[in-house]
Amino acid sequence: MNKHQITLSTIFFLLNINLILSQSITISPEIFKNAIGNWHGSLTYLDYSSNQPYTMPANVKVEQISGTNNFIFTNIFPKEMGANSTDTLTISENGKMINKKNIRSIQKHENVNTEIITEYLDVDGNDDKPAIIRHTYVVGDNILIMRKDVQFVKETEWIKRNEFSYTREPLECK
Repeated sequence: MNKHQITLSTIFFLLNINLILSQSITISPEIFKNAIGNWHGSLTYLDYSSNQPYTMPANVKVEQISGTNNFIFTNIFPKEMGANSTDTLTISENGKMINKKNIRSIQKHENVNTEIITEYLDVDGNDDKPAIIRHTYVVGDNILIMRKDVQFVKETEWIKRNEFSYTREPLECK
């Protein structure tokens, strides 16, 4: 076995241990029901070319598909309308996964925000290097954050790939 295979085997082993330890962690779709509505904020992402962060305005509308654990995120980028997109966030029926990724941790903070973290092994970067991918979701009455961090195999530092950071749009008075 070469060093690369040993490293990958070690990572798979650690992720499997993490999976076993996290099997009792479950969430309810109620957490993301708190995100339903219109939000405004920004997207910051790591520009692969310059290796520098870039921030742009971003808005999102969150809706739940009736009778399901699926939430639709309609992403709107006011200054780059061609980048607009729609994503679906799916909570598994047993509440142990988000978008088919195992939940590693869930924490409720004093300020009533809930933080959920998923982690999995995949590839990332322009050269598709093996990495641990971490998605962090923070949901509260007036805050919604979705962040992707990456830790490449044989590295110790986490790299923030992107972060959507929103505050709830105020209700219009009529």
